[in-house]
Amino acid sequence: MDGQELKKGAKLICAGLLAHADAGKTTLTEQLLYLAGAIRKAGSVDDGTAQTDWLDVERRRGISVRAASSRLTLGDTAVNLIDTPGHADFSGEVERSLGALDGAVLLLSAVEGVQAQTKLIWKAMETLNLPGIIFLNKIDRAGSGCKKVLSQLTREFPGSRFFPMQSVRGEGEIDAAVSGPDWEDSSFQENLLLELADFDPEMEEAVLNEEQPPLPKLQDSLKRAVAARQITPVFFGSAKTGVGCRELLDGMVSLLPPASQDTDAPLSGLVYKVEYDPVMGKAAHIRLLGGKLQNRDPVPVLGQEEPEKITQIRRRMGEKAQDIGEITAGDIGVVYGLSKIKTGDIIGAEPVNRACSIAAPLLQVQVYPEKAEELPALVEALRQLSDEDPLLDLLWLPEERELHIKITGVIQLEVLEELIAQRFGLKAAFSKPTVIYKETPAHEGIGYESYTWPKPCWAQVELKIEPLPRGSGTQYESAIKEKQIFYRYQNHIKTSVFQNLKQGVYGWEVTDAKITLIGGSHHTIHTHPLDFFVATPVALLDGLTKCGSILLEPMLAVQMTAPEEVLGRVLGDITAMRGEFDTPVIANGEFTLEARIPAADSIDYPIAFRSLTSGKGLYSTRFDGYQECPLELGKTCPRRGVDPLDRAKWILWARNAITG
Repeated sequence: MDGQELKKGAKLICAGLLAHADAGKTTLTEQLLYLAGAIRKAGSVDDGTAQTDWLDVERRRGISVRAASSRLTLGDTAVNLIDTPGHADFSGEVERSLGALDGAVLLLSAVEGVQAQTKLIWKAMETLNLPGIIFLNKIDRAGSGCKKVLSQLTREFPGSRFFPMQSVRGEGEIDAAVSGPDWEDSSFQENLLLELADFDPEMEEAVLNEEQPPLPKLQDSLKRAVAARQITPVFFGSAKTGVGCRELLDGMVSLLPPASQDTDAPLSGLVYKVEYDPVMGKAAHIRLLGGKLQNRDPVPVLGQEEPEKITQIRRRMGEKAQDIGEITAGDIGVVYGLSKIKTGDIIGAEPVNRACSIAAPLLQVQVYPEKAEELPALVEALRQLSDEDPLLDLLWLPEERELHIKITGVIQLEVLEELIAQRFGLKAAFSKPTVIYKETPAHEGIGYESYTWPKPCWAQVELKIEPLPRGSGTQYESAIKEKQIFYRYQNHIKTSVFQNLKQGVYGWEVTDAKITLIGGSHHTIHTHPLDFFVATPVALLDGLTKCGSILLEPMLAVQMTAPEEVLGRVLGDITAMRGEFDTPVIANGEFTLEARIPAADSIDYPIAFRSLTSGKGLYSTRFDGYQECPLELGKTCPRRGVDPLDRAKWILWARNAITG
């Protein structure tokens, strides 16, 4: 790890490597690290020697399951590389890493082209206004079609502009090569000028005057266009052979925007990853946006009352770590000593808006220990894993002695089983995955609760519940003044509303709803601080019952490519799964098809599809929202805990008079 320190005045970039599964992302990471001199030899995914795939489960399976950071320097620029998983089951790792980036390299296979995961990542980059470069990999593979993929990019992402920086020779052959970018070539300059003229008035004027701007001005204009996401440069190559990787590295350093390195700015940062070290304890991966952090510094975390002190700061390089003593603005580091820290926490006093949701667990499972006496150890193991991956959303029901987690897919479940065995020495079993439904109010309604007996207590709550359009989530507002209900009690009501929206009339989480506090009262003598936590759930469930509930089921956008002879069978399968499909595109004996299918009906279909196509088909999915589901085709969820609609029992339970 020597030679990776940031020199004074040097430029710093935090770049992510993002891709669909099997695009060659980890292999590319190895090539970039090798070319920059950060490692002596490029590792291999197949041999289990890749720098960033250092978990046993990653080396054995040959896939990335966790985001991993590494560092390289080129000239006066240091680059923090974050290699993210490509498999859709681990999209949560991608989601959490996006907030740490200044820019990204989006990999596509020149053979498979744009996949469902590619679309998901591109949409997230648009949401975050994250600049990027595209690398079309595997140009040496049979079936490579760079021109076809460029056309596909333009078609799939309308409004985006993609500019090829190179040309490809011998495409589809083992000795495929690239030429360029040749900045001295007049035709390259002319094509780039015409592209930039649509965004840069100075370049437009040069075109109108039939002038060729000086090369530095042309390059600066391209940098600005990349930073503004007006143009996305496209590079080509083969990560396996190293072809095009040097040109990509030069492009990353010269075209991706650098980080702000203002150490005098107020302390600001984002915890984008949390993991556990067997010796050091909880490790927080922090992207610092302003100021600096040093050993022994107290770290203010937004929403936490008392700051905790740093015991050590390290820089990670795959599995290896180096003590660095401090992180400065723009950089990333691993901080130890913060026992209360969570993924997504904000360092400093001001909110940081770098969040983007691309991962949605659609399945839930119950987890069982092999031996009953190992249950406490399994609970602790899953708590640690849930800290590292908050989307697991661990639910521990001590009275029922049940453990439940949420997952994205069956591959994630297999990996979890291995992690639990390797890290904690425990053998866990899982129930068959079931789909996570949601529910939404059918129409507007009012819920009310008057909790004034037995004294001492007083909390009256009136809530208006309104349905919202699909994908809106849940909203809350108060329409009453403090003289009616003290603001501190109103905060209790808001907190309780969001807590109890997790179980609606059908037992599922309530979404696409607006809840407004429209009435109620407190009593200056009789109201106890917890009274509104008793009354609010009753009012909320009363309102939801009056509204009526609509069951919602998760939908998947599916992209399939397979031999033409199985098309009829596939279309029949989609129809049987209550799916809808677009007109298939048929070329060269293959079809490409996009469909929208309920997740509940298609959990096991990838296995059937693989068998149907004898392993020759490509099948990729992405979450595509929720839609209404007839109750007879869906499922309700048993309520956990005491039901607030059983008012008498609820009040007794809330006052600790009975157990749940």
